[in-house]
Amino acid sequence: MKAYAKLVNNGLEAFDLVNDLHRQGYTEKEIYVLAHETDRTNRLAEVAETNKVGMSEEGMFDSIANLFRTRGDELRSKIESMGFNPYEANMYETELDQGKVLVMARH
Repeated sequence: MKAYAKLVNNGLEAFDLVNDLHRQGYTEKEIYVLAHETDRTNRLAEVAETNKVGMSEEGMFDSIANLFRTRGDELRSKIESMGFNPYEANMYETELDQGKVLVMARH
Protein backbone atom coordinates (compact mmCIF):
# COMPACT_ATOMS: atom_id res chain seq x y z
CA MET A 1 0.00 0.00 0.00
CA LYS A 2 1.33 3.40 -1.00
CA ALA A 3 1.88 5.96 1.72
CA TYR A 4 0.47 9.48 1.76
CA ALA A 5 3.21 11.88 0.70
CA LYS A 6 3.52 15.64 0.42
CA LEU A 7 6.46 17.90 -0.34
CA VAL A 8 6.78 21.05 1.75
CA ASN A 9 9.22 23.96 1.61
CA ASN A 10 10.70 23.91 5.10
CA GLY A 11 10.64 22.52 8.63
CA LEU A 12 7.84 24.83 9.73
CA GLU A 13 5.51 23.59 6.97
CA ALA A 14 6.54 20.01 7.78
CA PHE A 15 5.67 20.58 11.45
CA ASP A 16 2.22 21.98 10.51
CA LEU A 17 1.57 19.05 8.19
CA VAL A 18 2.60 16.55 10.87
CA ASN A 19 0.15 18.18 13.28
CA ASP A 20 -2.60 17.89 10.63
CA LEU A 21 -1.77 14.20 10.16
CA HIS A 22 -1.98 13.66 13.94
CA ARG A 23 -5.45 15.23 13.88
CA GLN A 24 -6.38 12.82 11.08
CA GLY A 25 -5.47 9.89 13.33
CA TYR A 26 -1.89 9.08 12.35
CA THR A 27 0.47 8.27 15.24
CA GLU A 28 4.13 9.33 15.57
CA LYS A 29 5.17 5.88 14.40
CA GLU A 30 3.17 6.24 11.18
CA ILE A 31 4.56 9.60 10.06
CA TYR A 32 7.93 9.97 8.34
CA VAL A 33 9.96 13.04 7.47
CA LEU A 34 12.78 13.02 4.90
CA ALA A 35 15.19 15.80 3.98
CA HIS A 36 18.25 15.58 1.77
CA GLU A 37 20.74 16.01 4.61
CA THR A 38 20.74 13.21 7.17
CA ASP A 39 21.19 15.60 10.11
CA ARG A 40 18.28 17.74 8.90
CA THR A 41 16.07 14.64 8.63
CA ASN A 42 17.02 13.70 12.20
CA ARG A 43 16.36 17.21 13.54
CA LEU A 44 12.99 17.46 11.78
CA ALA A 45 11.92 14.02 12.97
CA GLU A 46 12.90 14.91 16.53
CA VAL A 47 11.12 18.27 16.57
CA ALA A 48 8.00 16.92 14.87
CA GLU A 49 8.10 13.69 16.93
CA THR A 50 7.91 11.51 13.83
CA ASN A 51 9.68 8.47 12.51
CA LYS A 52 12.61 8.23 10.16
CA VAL A 53 12.33 5.48 7.55
CA GLY A 54 14.50 2.74 8.99
CA MET A 55 15.05 -0.98 9.16
CA SER A 56 11.49 -2.05 9.86
CA GLU A 57 10.22 -0.30 6.71
CA GLU A 58 13.11 -1.10 4.39
CA GLY A 59 14.16 -4.49 5.68
CA MET A 60 17.61 -5.26 6.95
CA PHE A 61 19.17 -5.91 3.54
CA ASP A 62 18.17 -2.49 2.18
CA SER A 63 19.31 -0.72 5.34
CA ILE A 64 22.71 -2.35 5.04
CA ALA A 65 22.83 -1.59 1.31
CA ASN A 66 22.09 2.06 2.13
CA LEU A 67 25.41 2.27 3.94
CA PHE A 68 27.07 1.90 0.52
CA ARG A 69 24.72 4.05 -1.52
CA THR A 70 24.93 7.72 -2.35
CA ARG A 71 22.45 9.88 -0.42
CA GLY A 72 20.26 10.17 -3.55
CA ASP A 73 20.12 6.38 -3.95
CA GLU A 74 19.43 6.00 -0.23
CA LEU A 75 16.56 8.49 -0.34
CA ARG A 76 15.01 6.83 -3.40
CA SER A 77 15.26 3.46 -1.65
CA LYS A 78 13.55 4.83 1.48
CA ILE A 79 10.77 6.41 -0.59
CA GLU A 80 10.24 3.19 -2.60
CA SER A 81 10.05 1.24 0.69
CA MET A 82 6.95 3.33 1.49
CA GLY A 83 5.18 1.97 -1.59
CA PHE A 84 6.17 4.42 -4.33
CA ASN A 85 7.47 3.36 -7.72
CA PRO A 86 10.99 4.26 -8.94
CA TYR A 87 9.66 7.12 -11.10
CA GLU A 88 7.83 8.71 -8.13
CA ALA A 89 10.84 8.14 -5.84
CA ASN A 90 13.11 9.86 -8.36
CA MET A 91 10.71 12.82 -8.65
CA TYR A 92 10.55 13.24 -4.85
CA GLU A 93 14.32 12.85 -4.46
CA THR A 94 14.90 15.59 -7.07
CA GLU A 95 12.72 17.91 -4.98
CA LEU A 96 14.65 16.98 -1.82
CA ASP A 97 17.83 17.96 -3.72
CA GLN A 98 16.31 21.43 -4.09
CA GLY A 99 15.88 21.74 -0.30
CA LYS A 100 12.26 20.58 0.00
CA VAL A 101 11.11 18.30 2.83
CA LEU A 102 9.03 15.16 2.20
CA VAL A 103 6.41 14.16 4.76
CA MET A 104 4.98 10.65 4.39
CA ALA A 105 2.36 8.82 6.44
CA ARG A 106 1.13 5.24 6.37
CA HIS A 107 -1.33 3.44 8.66
